[in-house]
Amino acid sequence: MENPYIPYPVRIDEIEIATEDKSLKTFKFVFLNKEDEEKFSYQAGQFAELSIPGVGEIPIGIASSPVEKGFVKFTVFRTGVVTAHLHNMKVGDIMGIRGPLGNWYPWDKLENKNVVIIGGGFAFTTLRSSIIYMLDPANRSKFKNIDVVYGARSPGMLLYREELFEWEKRDDINMHITVDGTDDPDWKYHTGFVPTIVEQNAPKADEDTYAIICGPPIMIKFTQPALTKLGYQEHQIIMSLENRMKCGIGMCGRCNIGKELVCKDGPVFTLEEINQTPKEY
Repeated sequence: MENPYIPYPVRIDEIEIATEDKSLKTFKFVFLNKEDEEKFSYQAGQFAELSIPGVGEIPIGIASSPVEKGFVKFTVFRTGVVTAHLHNMKVGDIMGIRGPLGNWYPWDKLENKNVVIIGGGFAFTTLRSSIIYMLDPANRSKFKNIDVVYGARSPGMLLYREELFEWEKRDDINMHITVDGTDDPDWKYHTGFVPTIVEQNAPKADEDTYAIICGPPIMIKFTQPALTKLGYQEHQIIMSLENRMKCGIGMCGRCNIGKELVCKDGPVFTLEEINQTPKEY
């Protein structure tokens, strides 16, 4: 059995500033050993621990998609000791990745269904992974309509902007991009909070429609009633509680919501499952 505490050694292959305030950077990693890359077989929606010897480690959603080979990507918000250290690292530096961790979005259940992707801020990472996965030529026919609602505070805080605008040009995905506010006279997309845009633009639910939500807790809280108004049942609302991830394997116990360990039993849950736990998420 593999030791779950030992990370795979990786090299930073590319670093991209992801937002205008430089608080988020996207790191592209390559594995030093080919066999480690093969072992790191993941699904869209999973997480990993980024590990820096002598500094610490942090749980981060995997932003790359399983259909993208030869590397893994993570978009990291500079918010603490480990993330600040990572932001100061350079291309060519060596560190570790531990994982993949947690469960993932229920792709088998979502086949032949309409899928609504709802994201806010820098929590869009695993949703990028999911969109790339669904739009891959080998997978697109497995899903019906794909709608995406994604919002950030301002245009400069949107992640993966080039990809967002390329997706918008396609006729097999419906993009609804929004910002909380902007004084840009050339802004041609929505202005408003994500829950409002969901209520105004997301498709109404039927038995073949599911919604996936990943974002700040406050966004998730107010998006749920918007989806309820559109007819979504609790089992049709799928959430990623990524903000609760800690050690990644459920050993430290700091990720629990009642009896559920988010690192081990999640981070992906349906609203139906979450409503059977204490209101702590």
